[in-house]
Amino acid sequence: MIKIIYGAKGTGKTKQLIAEANKNAKDAKGLSVFITDNKRCMYDVDRAIRFIDVADWNVAGEDALCGFVKGVASCNSDHEYIYIDGVARITGKDINELAGIFYMLDKISSENEITIVITCSCAEADLPDFVKKYI
Repeated sequence: MIKIIYGAKGTGKTKQLIAEANKNAKDAKGLSVFITDNKRCMYDVDRAIRFIDVADWNVAGEDALCGFVKGVASCNSDHEYIYIDGVARITGKDINELAGIFYMLDKISSENEITIVITCSCAEADLPDFVKKYI
């Protein structure tokens, strides 16, 4: 399952994502991973959640992020949650250009029973249809 947290820049999407991740960490039976492109919220994320700054791994672009998430998911079969903060920012693309990564994330999620939660800096009315179906 994919879940979307959306809203304009500065509306608290990252804080909402962190709150959900921390809440889920208390009851999670599997592993949780928080993926972002900076270390600003590193100390806000529960210690039980693996925090990954993709800048440390030179991840840039849609294909690189998709491959990175596949690698994270494949390294251990116990993943329950993957949180991605700022998918458009990490890929360097507009949200309207990311149909391919949403397709692949949906496939990873369904085949591996992983809940993937993604933040999108966009008003609901401006979200493309391939994202709206996850709201």
